Amino acid sequence: MQAGETPLEAKPFKEVGSGVYEIVKRYDSDTYRAVYAVKIGETVYVLHAFQKKSKKGVKTPQSDIDLIKQRYKDAVIKEKQK
Repeated sequence: MQAGETPLEAKPFKEVGSGVYEIVKRYDSDTYRAVYAVKIGETVYVLHAFQKKSKKGVKTPQSDIDLIKQRYKDAVIKEKQK
């Protein structure tokens, strides 16, 4: 990511917008997710990382989506202030 390349396992996180990606990793019987943005200036922002708790469905909970959206907005504002 720092070198400007997108990891093969990354997929667009469409709930936020262009330039935001999600990586999903499984370890033992657990699933972990990291959501990051790469198109905000020269900085890679990790917007959220969490363990998926629900055993049903693959949709990210709305509370996590809202948090990611707010952190994305905060990152854009921070970049503009540089």
